[in-house]
Amino acid sequence: MNEIPVGTPSSVTFYEAVGGEETFRRLVHRFYQEVAADPILRPMYPEEDLGPAEERLALFLMQYWGGPRTYSDRRGHPRLRMRHMPFRVDRAAHDAWLRCMRAGVDELELPEELEAQLWKYLTYAAATLINTQEG
Repeated sequence: MNEIPVGTPSSVTFYEAVGGEETFRRLVHRFYQEVAADPILRPMYPEEDLGPAEERLALFLMQYWGGPRTYSDRRGHPRLRMRHMPFRVDRAAHDAWLRCMRAGVDELELPEELEAQLWKYLTYAAATLINTQEG
């Protein structure tokens, strides 16, 4: 008999494990609430309405973590460094970005292991986008 025993964990993506689209939309919405009030980050968003940027980041994160590939279908390869080159991303911007993202992550109240995995990626991603040295 080749039955899978009851209780055997199935392979789920991180996207599914944290609650899917709703979770990522909550994270990104909270992040952009913080960005809207941040004197370092807000000037980096040319749109009067942060909605388009919020949508792009939500779709990117969902795809990155195993959700739908809508981001790539609409925008092609993420090319994060290239897309951020027009903006001055220094250590202060890095820190502000993580501060805003931390508010979103904290609000999710994820299990510790999942939160740590998400935060590890976010801190890595923020560091890779620095393109300007201070002073």
